[in-house]
Amino acid sequence: MTAPPMFPGFDGLMTLSRREGVDIRPTLLRVLTDLYVQTSVHSEDEQRQFVELTSRLIDQVDDTTRAAVRARLSIYPYTPKPIAQRLGLLPVDQEQLPLARAIAPAAAPSLVPDAAPVTSQLTMQPGDAAQINDMFFAANASERAQILHNLADTPLKPAARIYSVRAARAIAALEKAAYAADTESFTRELGDALILPFRVAAQVVGDPGGEPMACAAKALGMPGEVFERVLMFLDPTLGASVNRVYRLSRLYDHLSERAALIMLAAWRGTAVAVTRAKYRPTLYEDERQRARATQPQSRPALQPGVAAARSSSK
Repeated sequence: MTAPPMFPGFDGLMTLSRREGVDIRPTLLRVLTDLYVQTSVHSEDEQRQFVELTSRLIDQVDDTTRAAVRARLSIYPYTPKPIAQRLGLLPVDQEQLPLARAIAPAAAPSLVPDAAPVTSQLTMQPGDAAQINDMFFAANASERAQILHNLADTPLKPAARIYSVRAARAIAALEKAAYAADTESFTRELGDALILPFRVAAQVVGDPGGEPMACAAKALGMPGEVFERVLMFLDPTLGASVNRVYRLSRLYDHLSERAALIMLAAWRGTAVAVTRAKYRPTLYEDERQRARATQPQSRPALQPGVAAARSSSK
């Protein structure tokens, strides 16, 4: 297999995969997916290469890896149609079904998605949560709406609902802070209610698009009319734009609680990822390398006065 130019390091991974006893296929599929979703612009050749390589790996990996890749690509707005169909994210065209079965006979029953609601619960790892969070905040308004729409069908495990009494108290406090245009108090109350660090809560509140705020409010169970009042009073710039308030109000009405709680889980996972990166535990090998790099210090020579004192004492 020839390494495509958009996948640096692919040759090294393939070399590792040929070693006896090392199954690198799950890692390969995750790496290919991560690299592909880093950008929304792909040439026809890049898309073809991604479809070709991914199609070979999807049916050769474990269920956990396949579910993780499916979750990642389900919220990516530019997933190639053949891969979306192979993962059950889109129905397979009837005329393409015989060809799909010929390519992957064992996977044919799973090509058509079930009508039942999502039952798989895949807990996001901090790194995956950070990538989903970065993808969401980097997207434009239409892409964010598509991501939130797709989140409801992902196997990702959502965060638990906020306790109803705590949520009601938070909604009242948030509405009061919005009336006073007190952004700092609003941010602190939102972070406390959703169990988010102030840094993450500030990113949610300060986002100019407003979609993260919609997710946070939906996770709290805020009524739609209260959400509209918060939009109009908290940020005078956004509140002065009738079109933006109307767009976010429509988004809020169609936003599912599951999608909002999955975004909340991603925000919490992002905070864990940042903390781990900041306070990375020191490894034994790091200590060995540090010890090797440290030059041995020579013992300081005796001062002349000390030497003379020793001689006189003999």
